[in-house]
Parts: sequence; structure tokens; C-alpha cells
Amino acid sequence: MRRPRFTHRLTVTVAAGLMAAGLAAGPAAADPAPDWTVAVQSLHAAAAGNPAAEQAVDRLAAALPARFDVALPAQPFQIPAQSDIGRGGGPGVYGSGIALGLDGFRFGFFGGPGTIAPNQSGARLDVVWLNLSNGRSGTNTLIEHQDIPVDTTIRTAVLDPGPGMVVAAVYGTLWHRWPVPVSDANPDGFQYQLGTISVPSFGAVYN
Repeated sequence: MRRPRFTHRLTVTVAAGLMAAGLAAGPAAADPAPDWTVAVQSLHAAAAGNPAAEQAVDRLAAALPARFDVALPAQPFQIPAQSDIGRGGGPGVYGSGIALGLDGFRFGFFGGPGTIAPNQSGARLDVVWLNLSNGRSGTNTLIEHQDIPVDTTIRTAVLDPGPGMVVAAVYGTLWHRWPVPVSDANPDGFQYQLGTISVPSFGAVYN
């Protein structure tokens, strides 16, 4: 199957007002977004030396549409992840990366079956990111999660990508759990399942 050609430009949307109080607003007048092909190539360069990140960006480039809006902080990534345990029980749409801006800039992930398990031993979820405005980049692991009902994301530590447009892709594996009757197979009253992302969740946000 031919790979799609990504030749369009990202379309920047500036919100008239932010719905959630306390969120840092994006720039008043956003600069034109870069060519999509250049953005993907730049993200691949940021992943250089990390084979898992490089492969994730390659899968991303082969699967994404050519055009989408750029999000402001504290909004889900525009492109959700694909996984072996997608919605509905089989492979498919899984969950989404998110940019959080409440206590400092972080990347996070939410979605999948049940809730995110508090113990992520044997799983690893990473984000590779690049600030297209200043060239800062990195690969960070999503490690912060509390086992409380209102905590629905797993997150990185606070990052400092600097101001500007940041593109990022979340990839890897993540444990989920949901309540079931207590049994020998499920002594703690939960069933666990490991989700493996086949196509990363991708987003472009302003910090």
C-alpha cells in the first residue's frame, strides 16, 4: 500500500477563550504551522539513537492524515493511538496523548479499557517530543499516576520545552485493570491487561 503524501500545512486554531480556569492561554496570534513533512522529519531526528522511538515515528508517518488543527495546552492530542486492545475489545482506537498545563507543562496519556493500573511493572510508555520553535527535544517516560477515581491519566514529570509549538508522539505499553469478582485467578478483585500501542498518538500543541 502506498504511503500517503503529507504535503499540506497544519492549520493553527486559536481559541477565543479557554473553557477551564487557570490554564495558560496560547499565543494571541499564532505563527503559521510548519510543513507537515518537515515536522515529521524533525520529530524523527529528535528520536535519533532511540530505535523504539524511531520505529514509532515511522509507523506514525505512515498512518496519519495530512491536515489537522494544532491544540492548545490541556487538550487531547489530535491523533489517538491504535492498540491491540482498542475500544470494543479488539485491535483499534485505544486512547490519546494529552498536553497538561496546570502545574507545569507535562505530557500524559488516557484511555484504554478499565482504568490505568497503579503498578506499571513490565510496561513502559514514552513520549518523544520536539519544540519546532526553539529546537528543544527529548524522550520522557510517563511514570506519574495515582490510584484514585479522578486520576485518569499517566503523566511525565514536569518538562520545560520552552515557548512555542511542540509536536509529540506517545508510544509503548501500558497496564490497565477493571474490577471482577474475587477468585483464585483474580485474588485482588481486578483483571489486568497489557495494551501495546501499534500506532502512536500524535499531537501538536502550543506551550
